[in-house]
Amino acid sequence: MAILPIIETPDPRLRVKSKPVEQVDDALRRFMDDMLETMYDAPGIGLAAIQVGEPIRVLVIDLQENDQKQPRYFVNPEIIWASEELSSYAEGCLSVPDVYGDVERPARIRVRYLDYNGEQREEELDDLLATCLQHEMDHLEGILFIDHLSKLKRDMLLRKLEKNRRQRGAA
Repeated sequence: MAILPIIETPDPRLRVKSKPVEQVDDALRRFMDDMLETMYDAPGIGLAAIQVGEPIRVLVIDLQENDQKQPRYFVNPEIIWASEELSSYAEGCLSVPDVYGDVERPARIRVRYLDYNGEQREEELDDLLATCLQHEMDHLEGILFIDHLSKLKRDMLLRKLEKNRRQRGAA
């Protein structure tokens, strides 16, 4: 497996709408394994293919609850139902490092996707898994979590991100 470079904002590739995957094959499974390894190394709990420069509708998630790895693979995910009830989480992103913002999203969703083996699945998700999946699915549409924030909050976070970059560069 390989650690892939993660694209950071303001890279315009993060704004590209990802294309559906035609089939789940060994090459795609290797790529998803590399994505998972990259996510663990970062470290993070979710990663969309576009974040490593591939504009395809693929994402990986592992909430690593109880310090147990439980990788999830989502190919061509689509939300087919969302609750009216909302929940708010302080979201962060590997492509917008070291900044966080409260984002409201549906508390529960029903999603349809292909799994690691190309089998179609449908399930209802809630809590952090539902939030994480919606966050990663936004990437497939070229949307970042900061796009859900007010202009004032977004601008403040982007200034903080730029300051952090300058400090990393000086170190």
